[in-house]
Amino acid sequence: MRKMDKDRGEATAMFTMRQLDERDLDQFNALLRYAFQVTSDDLVKSGWAEDEIKVSKAPILKGSFVLGWFHKERLASQVVVYPMQVNIQGELFDMGGVTGVTTYPEYSGRGLIHGLMKECLKHMRQEKQLISYLYPYSIPFYRKMGWEIISDKLSFTIRDTQLPKHRDVPGMVERVPLDHEDFKNVYEYFAMQHHGALIRDELAWEEYWRWEKDDVTAAVYYTKDHRPIGSLVYYLENEVFHIKEMACLNREANHGLWNYIGAHFSMITEVRGDNYSGEPLAFLLEDSEISETIAPYIMARIVDVPQFLERYPFPRRPETLRLHLRVHDALAPWNEGDFLLCWEEDKTRCERVEEGPLQNLIELDIQTLTTLMMGYKRPSYLYNNERLNMEYYLVQVLEQLIPVEKPYFSDYF
Repeated sequence: MRKMDKDRGEATAMFTMRQLDERDLDQFNALLRYAFQVTSDDLVKSGWAEDEIKVSKAPILKGSFVLGWFHKERLASQVVVYPMQVNIQGELFDMGGVTGVTTYPEYSGRGLIHGLMKECLKHMRQEKQLISYLYPYSIPFYRKMGWEIISDKLSFTIRDTQLPKHRDVPGMVERVPLDHEDFKNVYEYFAMQHHGALIRDELAWEEYWRWEKDDVTAAVYYTKDHRPIGSLVYYLENEVFHIKEMACLNREANHGLWNYIGAHFSMITEVRGDNYSGEPLAFLLEDSEISETIAPYIMARIVDVPQFLERYPFPRRPETLRLHLRVHDALAPWNEGDFLLCWEEDKTRCERVEEGPLQNLIELDIQTLTTLMMGYKRPSYLYNNERLNMEYYLVQVLEQLIPVEKPYFSDYF
């Protein structure tokens, strides 16, 4: 436990910041339930017994970094950082998954979350978690602290008469238990093929299922030699087939799973689902006049600029190219300043520059750098919307350096 630094000001003078442990489980759980308005009735409807949610959250205090402000002995505000991994352009990066960002209303307006997030970024940097993801309850709030949108959720509704026509495939679909090894293996291979995707460990799978209905079903598409190459998570309710997630390793699996959905034709009037690929589904359907809506989903921020860029798998490493980045990051001072980005002997080098002429200068904030490197928005789009301050000739340089692939992310934590 340590007293807050003097520069935090009088607003937090009566508070103490420390990491939470198992002794704080009751307070940790109570603050989460209060802030997210989870009632006992909600728990029962979701299939939880009264004390199960508390027990299920206990391992979080062991395996995660949970930081809180205490007023005397009472927990006032907290932030949780899950240790996770994501696929960034084919490379696995350690990621800090930020969740449980909560404050009791009587303690709001004191900058408590700002202080916690600043300390959490220091922790993530120390743990080599070079990027952080979070699901935002307020996009403007997190943008102020350096996070930016990197993925979308495309929700669709397909009438029963618009379902894809049956396609002959050699394999078949089998319903399996939610913890079936084949089901998890399909997602693991799928995540390794999709930029931005979460690599689900035990903690991630627990979060994936936490609030699901009891009647949710998992199905796996198998090839004729019984290899699992596709998976589907869904439930049926009020004549609607709800798709939570569909993962296909090839087109055969895609056709097979849509055949399976179509086999429910007599039971349903429509199919609803979410698509996280960044590309609309309508183009692939024979009858494309379906309903699709798009909404921002996950936000991210680079935790350590030079370390992230040195690990980033650039498709081209032009040894004659030297770029200078002027980064602005109010919450992480180690990212604030000028950096030289260059390539030598097929390796990326990024180091701080204190003085000297800066050629090929690109000025941007940490939010823009994050969404740029993750491929959510292209350099030309960011330049045209005044998010990149640089000479126009550098637009094409960046377009060639950064892969054209939007992140896929379907998890919630």
